[in-house]
Amino acid sequence: MEIREYLIDILITVVMIISTLVLILRFWQDLTIAIAAILMMLSLGGLFLSLQVKVRHLERSVITRERMLRTNLEEMAKRMAQKYDMALSHLDELIGEYSKRVYR
Repeated sequence: MEIREYLIDILITVVMIISTLVLILRFWQDLTIAIAAILMMLSLGGLFLSLQVKVRHLERSVITRERMLRTNLEEMAKRMAQKYDMALSHLDELIGEYSKRVYR
């Protein structure tokens, strides 16, 4: 996990927390409301960051599975082409043998 990938999300979370502090400056008389609002914004920012990390992890997982599927499909296509070529060569040999027998 590189911090550069999540820098924008972290900055947005910090801005959200600072804006919450500015909003609740009026309620500093009631410390419970101020602490609850700060904790709420911290948890909301953490939730957004956690969601972003999970989405990126899921994205990487999908890309990895896509690569594996593509590799498997290419390998299967090669095998099918080989089997097709082998069957075709075998069929050519059989036709050649039968044509030799017919001309004798």
